[in-house]
Amino acid sequence: MMEKEKVILDAMRAAAKPLKAGDVAELTGIPKDEVSKIFNDLKKSEKIVSPKRCFYQVK
Repeated sequence: MMEKEKVILDAMRAAAKPLKAGDVAELTGIPKDEVSKIFNDLKKSEKIVSPKRCFYQVK
């Protein structure tokens, strides 16, 4: 799980703009359902924030 979190965070940093789970899934090849679950973990650990509904960026 931690490795996928790193892949997702790296992709989000590279994009340098808020992304939806679907966008991250396309960039990383990780299934959207799995990205959504990892987003929840990242939100709880405050590694990502949501500037607007359904969009996330690295804190």
